[in-house]
Amino acid sequence: MTTGAKSTLRGVFLALMAFGLFSTHDVLIKILGGRYATFQIIFFSVMFSFPLLALMLMRDRASGTLIPVHPWWTALRTAAAITTGASAFYAFSVLPLADTYALLFATPLLITALSVPFLGERVGPHRWGAVAVGLCGVLVVLRPGSADLGSGHIAGITAACTAALASTIVRKIGRDERSAVLMLYPLMANFVLMGCLMPFVYIPMPALDLGMLAVVAALGFTAGLCVIGAYKSADAAVVAPMQYSQILWAAAYGAFFFDESIDTVTWIGVAIIIASGIYIVMRESIIGNSENRPVLRTRSRPETGTTARFRRPLIALRPPEPEADAKAGQPPTP
Repeated sequence: MTTGAKSTLRGVFLALMAFGLFSTHDVLIKILGGRYATFQIIFFSVMFSFPLLALMLMRDRASGTLIPVHPWWTALRTAAAITTGASAFYAFSVLPLADTYALLFATPLLITALSVPFLGERVGPHRWGAVAVGLCGVLVVLRPGSADLGSGHIAGITAACTAALASTIVRKIGRDERSAVLMLYPLMANFVLMGCLMPFVYIPMPALDLGMLAVVAALGFTAGLCVIGAYKSADAAVVAPMQYSQILWAAAYGAFFFDESIDTVTWIGVAIIIASGIYIVMRESIIGNSENRPVLRTRSRPETGTTARFRRPLIALRPPEPEADAKAGQPPTP
């Protein structure tokens, strides 16, 4: 086996491990969500993340202050991350795991759409078609008119939309802002906001449940490191689709812990969403003429602002090659 093949295999392994850890993280959130308010879970998750955050800041050698270069964009991203965390945690609490993942899988599709107004990305008909097909898959999962749509479904859709917004803003300002700024502000805002809500929702927690929340923070941190390692070892086009392995964890965990099962219609909807997401990833990777390639250069896991995770550095993707198109007499294709 060549060195490149070994590196790719290592990247795939780390990615699968990361999303397995994230899925375990989500199971604990779902268990705790049946006992406590979402705001209380987020508050303690963030609190247990602060020691990990301190370790990360000690390793940050980048010069500068914690004052954002783009304060308004940072504020909007912080609000989006907070909304993503609250919405996703609530959706995990009240919906089957597979349904929540299916809705969150729409995030790359929404990133593609948002890249036009936010990044000036030129999205061609192929990717717009994939977005349209993927959103049809979301409708298949939701089944409007034939299934009861509740607050959990609204929360899942909201989480996908705000996650896409937060990720797109990172692509816009990430070159100028320190990683510490992008990571710290959502955590601090979550801690302050959820702390203000705590008097209205707080229920005393036994040591076991507090320990579970500490494990939640540790799982998110460790999984984030695995994602970083995966992107360092393998191409983004290989790593990004690994997030869809979470549907298998959802099926296994849902059946084992919550007596959940995935019906045929949901499987069909999930398959459509996944196929659309993978198509967009492959399109951005193979064509390589897009300057931004928003999906490939975005986190695979929605940013919730609830756990201390390294912001993945810019991926060294294959640069655009307009010369090749010029030689062929063809303009760059989006």
